Amino acid sequence: VQLVESGGGLVQPGGSLRLSCIASGFTFSSYDMSWYRQAPGKERELVTSITRSGRITYYADSVKGRFAISRVNAKNTAYLQMNSLKSEDTAVYYCGARGILGVYDYWGQGTQVTVSS
Repeated sequence: VQLVESGGGLVQPGGSLRLSCIASGFTFSSYDMSWYRQAPGKERELVTSITRSGRITYYADSVKGRFAISRVNAKNTAYLQMNSLKSEDTAVYYCGARGILGVYDYWGQGTQVTVSS
């Protein structure tokens, strides 16, 4: 079982990045998917979530209008499009798979996003 994030990197303020989370070893379409982030010295926080079907999404206030979550079940992949990036978006971003009982069963290893000029 694996969740593998990719797409992180260094970007200037106002720039964009697209993160990917590829799942293997479990039935991806049976899980809600979320992106969390953790900045240095801070607790991990929920950024955005998407339901199994992709019809319902949630965004933290801090990223509304700038970030977009999506998924392609046929590709076992979730995405996080991040636009208008700010320095405060700097963090390690993790994807998580939440099962029917509301528990996160699987986590990725994280990908670093650094927003700096």
